[in-house]
Amino acid sequence: MKTFLFFLFTAFMLSACSTSPKPKTIYIVRHAEKQLDGNDPELSTAGSARARKLAQILAGQNIQHIFSTDYQRTRMTAKPTADQAGISINSYDPQKHDELVIQLRSLEGNILVVGHSNTVGQVANYFVEDGEQYEDLGDTEYNFIYVVTLAKDGTSSVERKTYKDY
Repeated sequence: MKTFLFFLFTAFMLSACSTSPKPKTIYIVRHAEKQLDGNDPELSTAGSARARKLAQILAGQNIQHIFSTDYQRTRMTAKPTADQAGISINSYDPQKHDELVIQLRSLEGNILVVGHSNTVGQVANYFVEDGEQYEDLGDTEYNFIYVVTLAKDGTSSVERKTYKDY
């Protein structure tokens, strides 16, 4: 009987320590509108307004992690949301999507990722199962929010929304 209880207890402890994914939502956006000069421009007036709008949209979403490439325009897009949530912005390399996605899957809590016209669709595509694959955004497309839902069973889905949807 003691052996049976020991194995039952051990099985219970191992199941409690399992790494089953917890449901979460990942919001992937392109940086907001930028100024047209320089290699690492800041946001334009319209871009600053869009960054504040993003923070309003995500205000009730319990964002616990924010990732941004290491450019002024992406960090400035993420900053209002980071300030609102009281968290720091983590940098990621836009050339290393595999590493970013592994990290996103491993973290608990909802996440914001800010990238570029040629990266946000690619990151979202990692989470598309049987759905539409997304193309790179055009030079003037700033209004999309990719909403990735990760279910407890590990499945995922992606919905592309616009700022107007909120």
